[in-house]
Amino acid sequence: MLTQTTTRVLEPSDLDAALAVLDREPVANAFVTARVRAAGLDPWRLGGELWGWYADGMLESLCYAGANLVPICATPRAVRAFADRARRTGRRCSSIVGPAEPTAELWRLLEPSWGPAREVRPRQPLMVTDRLPDDVAPDPYVRRVRKDEMETIMPACVAMFTEEVGVSPLAGDGGLLYQARVAELVGSGRSFARIDRDGRVVFKAEIGAATDRACQVQGVWVAPEYRGRGIAAPAMAAVLRYALADVAPVVSLYVNDYNAPARATYRRVGFDEVGAFMSVLF
Repeated sequence: MLTQTTTRVLEPSDLDAALAVLDREPVANAFVTARVRAAGLDPWRLGGELWGWYADGMLESLCYAGANLVPICATPRAVRAFADRARRTGRRCSSIVGPAEPTAELWRLLEPSWGPAREVRPRQPLMVTDRLPDDVAPDPYVRRVRKDEMETIMPACVAMFTEEVGVSPLAGDGGLLYQARVAELVGSGRSFARIDRDGRVVFKAEIGAATDRACQVQGVWVAPEYRGRGIAAPAMAAVLRYALADVAPVVSLYVNDYNAPARATYRRVGFDEVGAFMSVLF
């Protein structure tokens, strides 16, 4: 029996307790929940460790420590404990991302030893919807990307990532990991695009994380020459239709607060802001 407070790396036998914490906030925790449900708690399969913070023997908070560092249902005391562990292990992640308040505190504690960050995005509205819009017809040309269209979709994915994150996903390993991730989404039917007659991608988006309770849209991108033409809202309505019909009853995404056109598009198709994320990029 664990007493007082303690932090430790969770083991496969802790799966049910971890899922109980994750299920407290199914929308905000969709990314980590999807990974844990698919891979369990074995670090090799999970792609990282799941740290647990206990108070009086009860698991209360989590932190995913992999390519991203993600605080989950993290109380202020848990954040301090996670920061202590992260300082000891050293930075292995490319970003810290999660609900804005605990993420901001986690970064405040880690910045002296981990900083400086390449970029800090302190407020990224978290938006959700559970229905199709009444007044925006889904674009009939948006469809699932086929497995034989990887060469068509990859340049658009690279362009989106570079524009959004500020670095190319092809750096380092030549893009092998990124290409594998794109292929995984295409193969699972969670990559969507509008492709014109000349084989150019006009619009694309993916459902990056999915559980039986919520899914998360990511990588939304309109080709620069098509921006401002009213393509985004009907295209997003089409992605929503697929997501609600085939994936989960609630669809979420998070967006940079300074991206006014994107926020307007998401509101137009029925997304409401319910909270905020924060990202620290290295």
